[in-house]
Amino acid sequence: MYVPRLLKRAVDEAVKNFPAVLITGPRQSGKTTFLLREFGDRYTYVSFDDPLEREFALSDPRGFLSRFRDKRVILDEVQYVSQLFPYLKMEIDRKRHLSGRFLLTGSQQFQLMSQITESLAGRVALLELLPFSFSEIKDLFPRRTLEEHLWLGGYPEVALYPEKRDLWVRSYLQTYLERDVRQLQNIRELKLFETFIRLLAALHGQELNYSRLAAEVGVSVPTIKSWISVLEASYIVCLLPPFYRNLRKRVVKRPRFYFLDSALVCTLTRLPSPETALSGPLGGPLFEGWVVCEALKLMAHLGLSPDLYYFRTRQGLEVDLILPLQGKLYPVEIKLTATPTPRHWEPLRKFRELAGKEAGEGVLVCQVEERRLLPQGNLALPWFEFPLWLEDKLRSG
Repeated sequence: MYVPRLLKRAVDEAVKNFPAVLITGPRQSGKTTFLLREFGDRYTYVSFDDPLEREFALSDPRGFLSRFRDKRVILDEVQYVSQLFPYLKMEIDRKRHLSGRFLLTGSQQFQLMSQITESLAGRVALLELLPFSFSEIKDLFPRRTLEEHLWLGGYPEVALYPEKRDLWVRSYLQTYLERDVRQLQNIRELKLFETFIRLLAALHGQELNYSRLAAEVGVSVPTIKSWISVLEASYIVCLLPPFYRNLRKRVVKRPRFYFLDSALVCTLTRLPSPETALSGPLGGPLFEGWVVCEALKLMAHLGLSPDLYYFRTRQGLEVDLILPLQGKLYPVEIKLTATPTPRHWEPLRKFRELAGKEAGEGVLVCQVEERRLLPQGNLALPWFEFPLWLEDKLRSG
């Protein structure tokens, strides 16, 4: 089953204006399927997962590229052949006026970015394809509950075929540990690294405290920072920075972290069923992470640089998500309740008071059944309407 991706419009625009387009994202997020389905009839396809193609590109980069002459080409998993990039630059410059010649994919962010910055700056558009967003699959599964969305996550193979879920997620995590981690960094203590990932999953949605993590895992703080960078580079976790500009409060400056996919958290913390995803102690963080990551996915798939923050002062004022949109700051509270009370929207009021004229409407994302106006210009949104509300704001901007 093929599901159209929101990224298509951004790729179409990039293909018109750049010689090359690089699409990054985690393994198994659908990059290859997307490009073959949407562009495969116009492009020659080469995968560097194929050791023969990889060896050809590395040993004879000019000969490899000369095969295609003026053909349009999809080069899949280019992180394996970063040495090819200088030759790709020369090939692009040979016919700089031709746009959309090369579509590239990669699964490891920081390995690619340093090479791209050095070799293809100004010649390549950078886009991200993440696992399915709610907007992409909601019409396929209109009866899927919040618990089921959290349990299954957004990776296409699981979201489309739930019966594969347990085996697929376990295999994905094992493959990630054995393959990507060893490639990105020479981590010898894989057992310690696995302990670290499980601990991190149990702390999903909290502020990132390197010293605490180092003490609990039994490694140094620089090691923890290095491991976090590995997880971030391979799209396992994302960091949400604190918002602190122009506000008159002392604020906490540690980032929060979230696993990009809730199914990984459920598996790593050994939750036994969809029902336990929301009913246990991780229910609130899982819901909060789902909303934050839906915002991240939507921005990425519309071709926008994600601009997301959280806010917390040392005096105790906390807002789960800050969205700078259309010149305004929209505070978003994320609460696992179907019965909003003043204590749920009080942080929205206080933040809007601090932000003054910069403040947009406050939004409470929760489990109400329909949109509801709240006092003082705030809005309660059902969880399933938040992506639609945000998409309207982003497109109108």
